[in-house]
Amino acid sequence: MEENRRNLSREEEKKGMATFNRDQLVEFYTRMIRIRMVEEKLMEVFSNGEIPGFIHVCIGQEATPVAVCSHLDATDYMANTHRGHGHALAKGIRATDFMAELFGRKNGPCRGRSGSMHLADPDLGILGANGIVGGGIPIACGAALSAKYFKNNRVAVCFFGEGATGEGTFHESLNLAAVLNLPVVFICENNQWAEFTPQTVHMGIRDVAERAAAYGIPGVAIPNDFFRIHEEAGKSIATARTGGGPSLIEVQSLRWHGHFVGDAQKYRNPENIETAMSADCIADFLQRLYADNHITHEEAEGIRKQVQEEILSAVEYARNSPLPDPSELLEELWV
Repeated sequence: MEENRRNLSREEEKKGMATFNRDQLVEFYTRMIRIRMVEEKLMEVFSNGEIPGFIHVCIGQEATPVAVCSHLDATDYMANTHRGHGHALAKGIRATDFMAELFGRKNGPCRGRSGSMHLADPDLGILGANGIVGGGIPIACGAALSAKYFKNNRVAVCFFGEGATGEGTFHESLNLAAVLNLPVVFICENNQWAEFTPQTVHMGIRDVAERAAAYGIPGVAIPNDFFRIHEEAGKSIATARTGGGPSLIEVQSLRWHGHFVGDAQKYRNPENIETAMSADCIADFLQRLYADNHITHEEAEGIRKQVQEEILSAVEYARNSPLPDPSELLEELWV
């Protein structure tokens, strides 16, 4: 994994950054730091017993949801995993609605019923996080099939970890998407730990992207670098939107924390964690903004303070929001 880290020349870096203006770059940084700070706050309030269920954080992987979702329209579809806070925030869910839902309050987008692992907001195309490994992949295919049928120019993106590529749903979905030429982009966030098992134990290949060849679709493995992810996602989403069919993108990014908040990570040595934290996609991005004078240290700190105030306000909003009434339990059920 270490050999796949970003190793770009300054000329290549500047070429990638030249695609954007200063305001766009600052906005990308703001979105990434918002995801990280939201999850840091979630770890705190969850540990204090304020949030029910389990929490899985994507700290260290923030570049992927922000880079990918920057190419999506509000009506485009997204399916993701139990580690899905960053994807929902990147797709546009408001911090107040997000916190209300995780705190189990009735004014959340799912009326407090989803918890962390099943967060959804159909109005934003968020089809739902999924507690079942690989469960969101066929859902994304279904959404893409509907987009093709109705010819509404929408695309579907699906996020999952490398562990999900050992599930039948992954292989069946890629085959279906290829055969039907569906407008869907499969995005594997490979953090090397399928819950508690290293990739080398359960997979005979180094790159998940190699599996795309079996279904005749493009596959690419890239490092956890915002500009590389943005470039590849842009090409794949544009191809899907214009009838070019599905593709698979693998982002190789080590997670910082355990499978869930509270995981002691006894299966992982400290050096591996140190390596993950040294490969900080946000720090890399910010250093490049500094180097090209797109932002000052004072401006970056101001953004952090503004985001912190936003998060604290959202948490207080959630704490003061009403709980669902037990009489509402059977409302809005399909069956």
